Amino acid sequence: MRVFFDTNVLVSAFATRGLCADLFSCVLLEHELVVGDVVLVELRRALRDRIKMPRRLIEEIDDLLREAVLVPKPKQHLNLGISDADDEWIVASAVAGHADALVTGDSALLAAASRAPLPLLNPRGLWNLLRETQRPK
Repeated sequence: MRVFFDTNVLVSAFATRGLCADLFSCVLLEHELVVGDVVLVELRRALRDRIKMPRRLIEEIDDLLREAVLVPKPKQHLNLGISDADDEWIVASAVAGHADALVTGDSALLAAASRAPLPLLNPRGLWNLLRETQRPK
């Protein structure tokens, strides 16, 4: 499965222990990570300004993420009517990267799930989906 993480999920994955960190590890080991340039810009800013992470560590995270499938900022977004214009670019990046799912904790983005051309899941939703696909039938 090709998985695209929103900025807030990546911040949680790198700043705390818990579900987002476990999901990130699972995707790296068992699936394909898709990362957008728009997310990398937001992530560097969030890690620097909100988390106060050292620059060297932010650079290491950036280098790690750039080893994934990297999606440049699309030329246009999809006009899904999402209240935050930045979120429009995140969905467009996930679609351009042929992601099978976009994982976010952003309630405004999740509210647009019915209009999105790919599944928008919260972290628990992806966790449950991945565990279901691993169960023997």
